[in-house]
Amino acid sequence: MNIQPKHTEPLILSGRDVTAVLGPTNTGKTHLAIERMVAHDTGVIGLPLRLLAREVYQRVCEKVGAAKVALVTGEEKIQPAGAKYFVCTVEATPRETDAAFVAIDEVQLAADFERGHIFTDRILHLRGRQETLLLGAATMHGILQKLLKGVSVVTRPRLSHLAYAGSKKLTRLPRRTAIVAFSADEVYAIAELIRRQQGGAAVVLGALSPRTRNAQVEIFQSGDVDYLVATDAIGMGLNLDLDHVAFAQNRKFDGYQYRNLTAAELGQIAGRAGRHLRDGTFGVTGQVDPLDEDLVKKIESHDFDPVKVLQWRTAHFDFASLDALKRSIETNAPVEGLTRALPAVDAQALEHLSRDEEIRALASSPARVALLWEACALPDYRRIAPAQHADLIASIYMDLARHGHVDENYMAEQVRRADTTEGDIDTLSHRIAQIRTWTFVSNRPGWLADQAHWQEKTREIEDRLSDALHERLTKRFVDRRTSVLMRRLRENTMPEAEISPTGTVLVEGHHVGELQGFRFTADQSAGGEDAKAVRNAAQKALAAEFDARAERFGACANGDLALGSDGVLRWIGAPIGTLVSGDEPLRPRLVLLADEQLTDPARDKVAARAERFVNFQIESLLKPLVDLKNAEQISGIGRGIAFRLVEQFGLINRRDIAEEMKSLDQEGRAALRRLGVRFGAYHVFVPALIKPAPAGLVTLLWALGNDGKDKPGFGDVVHALASGRTSVVIDQAFDKSFYRLAGYRNLGRRAVRVDILERLADLIRPATNWKPGLGQRPDGAFDGQAFMVTPPMMSILGATADDMEEILKGLGYRAEPKPAAEVKAKLEALDNAAREAAAAKLAADEAARAAKAAEAAAADVVAGTPDGSEPAAAEMQAAGTATEGTAEPVAEAPVEAASEEQPQTEITEEAASEDVAPEQAAEAPTSPSMGEAEAQGEAGVVDSTDDAAGADNAGAPREEEAAPGTASAEASAEAEEPKPILLWRQARFDHQRPRHRDNRRDNRPRAGQPAREAQADAAGGQPGARPPQEGRRDQRDGAGKPRFDRSKFKPRPDQENGERRGGKPQGERHERRDGRPDWKGRQEGKGGGSGGKPAFQGKPREERPARFDPDSPFAKLAALRDQLKK
Repeated sequence: MNIQPKHTEPLILSGRDVTAVLGPTNTGKTHLAIERMVAHDTGVIGLPLRLLAREVYQRVCEKVGAAKVALVTGEEKIQPAGAKYFVCTVEATPRETDAAFVAIDEVQLAADFERGHIFTDRILHLRGRQETLLLGAATMHGILQKLLKGVSVVTRPRLSHLAYAGSKKLTRLPRRTAIVAFSADEVYAIAELIRRQQGGAAVVLGALSPRTRNAQVEIFQSGDVDYLVATDAIGMGLNLDLDHVAFAQNRKFDGYQYRNLTAAELGQIAGRAGRHLRDGTFGVTGQVDPLDEDLVKKIESHDFDPVKVLQWRTAHFDFASLDALKRSIETNAPVEGLTRALPAVDAQALEHLSRDEEIRALASSPARVALLWEACALPDYRRIAPAQHADLIASIYMDLARHGHVDENYMAEQVRRADTTEGDIDTLSHRIAQIRTWTFVSNRPGWLADQAHWQEKTREIEDRLSDALHERLTKRFVDRRTSVLMRRLRENTMPEAEISPTGTVLVEGHHVGELQGFRFTADQSAGGEDAKAVRNAAQKALAAEFDARAERFGACANGDLALGSDGVLRWIGAPIGTLVSGDEPLRPRLVLLADEQLTDPARDKVAARAERFVNFQIESLLKPLVDLKNAEQISGIGRGIAFRLVEQFGLINRRDIAEEMKSLDQEGRAALRRLGVRFGAYHVFVPALIKPAPAGLVTLLWALGNDGKDKPGFGDVVHALASGRTSVVIDQAFDKSFYRLAGYRNLGRRAVRVDILERLADLIRPATNWKPGLGQRPDGAFDGQAFMVTPPMMSILGATADDMEEILKGLGYRAEPKPAAEVKAKLEALDNAAREAAAAKLAADEAARAAKAAEAAAADVVAGTPDGSEPAAAEMQAAGTATEGTAEPVAEAPVEAASEEQPQTEITEEAASEDVAPEQAAEAPTSPSMGEAEAQGEAGVVDSTDDAAGADNAGAPREEEAAPGTASAEASAEAEEPKPILLWRQARFDHQRPRHRDNRRDNRPRAGQPAREAQADAAGGQPGARPPQEGRRDQRDGAGKPRFDRSKFKPRPDQENGERRGGKPQGERHERRDGRPDWKGRQEGKGGGSGGKPAFQGKPREERPARFDPDSPFAKLAALRDQLKK
């Protein structure tokens, strides 16, 4: 370390009790030092590298136990209590010690420009009490004898011979070779080439952490790779199982300049080859020129130029001030053989910091100056510019000077930046250098408040980064598969191959390809010398596997097979064959996807099983089409329709076969229906095919015959069908045929499922078949010939009003716009007439039932009291009162009851031929039509009735009464132009159905019906208020039928008397009827009572002829009943 106690004594150079063991590499010097140290009770050994210190530490622990051994480096400290032996880096060794034994390894580094002064200081001052060993190259012989008088020098010969092998190409280098280069880029390039040609290489760089270097050396030592690419970091201390060292470069940058390696440096590195008693060789490769003969001779004989001077720097620093410290560092060497070292990293940092005024202000005392010099000892692991390194030291020093320790938040932030394993090799190397800096800080005594925490944290991060870097290096530069195969080839044995259940082909446990079904795909990365071996091993394993797979495939269940939408047949996910177009749409051909190794018997077995499954899929999913194709019982026109359905995959527009449909008899229709054909209003189709699975198969079969697999939209429409979409917006980029194959019909900008179009026809049919006067008006009905679009129609199609217009036009309907007010008036008149007729009929029926009940009660009373007593009369009066009480809620009886009793409407001949489900045909929509809602909205009318569906279910009659509004609102509503309402009708209805047929029906005489002219005057009110035809319909629907007045009934519980209901007074309709000239006449014509009683109450109070003798006991009861009636 930089801070040493100041010595006032003169420099004493003595070699007493010092032994210098000198010699080339592979002479066992380090082994001797370990043996001598453990022979003493205490000892210290200084080593040049942290990596080597780790190796020696492990060896000493094996001899004496870990409890007695300490490891002390700049970045790591393992110091058990009572440790006897200390293994250190030279920088971490103490300048003085009380240990019995001291050893310093690789003393020739005392001549190094950067670190030499530290080795020189330890050589001159560090001594053991009993024994001191200096280990190094023979080049140190003379200088040690010169500086250390009385030193004992022992020269050890090399245990093996080292010979020059000349120049070789990289691809021709022998196994167990170390290739030496002096830049990271060159090392990576060589390692990449070795990986491609020979299976991989281990990488050792000085920038790697010791943990990563150890891991890389281990994969070389274990034999996973046969090549090691390294810098001169392997030249010191690493015991490697090398046979050859090849120099790919012979120039290096020593921190100051690029220069050629000296003979001693080349010999130090080349000496790594041929360890122990095995001879080694060295040579050159790549672009390096062959070595000179003189240089070769020196390396082979280990005869190098001796070291003449050692680098030296004083250990007696003057901390009085910064300037005094700088002067003391520049002190010249005191004796010959020593030379003042060039400014090291710490001296350069001090020079930069001394120019900072803030630093100079802090370094105001000897203690502060000493602290600054200690901070300058921070190693530059990152190899950055001196000024940047000085800035880092300044931050640490200011924290130490001001707070006594480095700021915890600053330390945490710096550590956090390095705590990630993402990135490539260079990124991880830089992070390791960064975290090593903070590992050094955490191991400096007194620099951190919580030193133990940060030591553990930084060590954990460095280990994790080192492992990640080792993984990246191995992944990039080692091909384990190739290395294993090459080892097998060298051993002249056949590699073992196996196939996993997923189809992965492994040779010696390494991936060489994939077996999918009956096709083998070799790994494209398999190349070089092992490619042929890989193929041979794989083919040997596949030969038996193909036959075994064919047997399993022939006996597999249908559940293991699947036919994809792309036409590929797969067996447990592996492709077996693909479908291509055949002679018939329902008979595609199957092409096997198999290698030549699948022999004929096995191939035939696989083909038969695959074709059987394809036929099963078609016959099961498309069974209706197969039945239609094979239907022998159908003949004539029916057979022609069946063939057309097969050709068009189960969907034909009815218009396209209109003539055939006219000629098709009922027997032919029934036969086709039994085969799954539905004759709809717009299409003749097979409903079973409008499902995702059949539709997907139909699309595939069509695409095979029409080259449709590459057309846009293939398979996309089937996905829409699978999601349950009743209609979709047409994608103009898609082929329109895909919509038809999936069961959709293109109508405008939307495509609608054909079965949904038939449901639309079921909603339209009641509206067009209904005639005024035949019961309640169905949803959407207008005049029996036209209809209006209703919310249920748009709901089932998922379409807007604009979409409905395009859809209906595409189906053959034409639109007729009508003014909203006219449509509203017409609908109100029709609905009012229907409700009044139904209410009158219900009231009459209820009154009749009440009269019968009263008569029955009277008969029972008379039979029980023959004397005509008063109690009997009282009971009769109570019965009459009950009869009147029950008459009031009659008006609230469901109107639906009347409509249920009406006869079914007549349907046209064409509609009668359609296949309509019974429940759909009987269903009568009751929700308000779009025409009604639009008319009410345009006229400013508010419907006060409850929800339409709830009102119909409750059976309450609908009431449409005008909402009150201010005069300004009415004026704005009149000024606004109402939007016309579209009435839809088919053109064929105009010439197929006579317009005057309903009129003839209206001309039939009806009981109690007044003259037509009187009806027109009474119903119309004003001339020209309605078209004449509509006025006659209104008279027809309402004439001769009793009408009721809602004002005579009790109000609902939530309404008060006289309140407007839905915007109208409850008595308004009755008052209007009282003003009509024929209203009283109608009541009298029906024989009703007088006094303004409602018409429906007149029927149960008609006078009946006397059915008993006036002198009988029942005369009084009869008189009482008459009074009750009045």
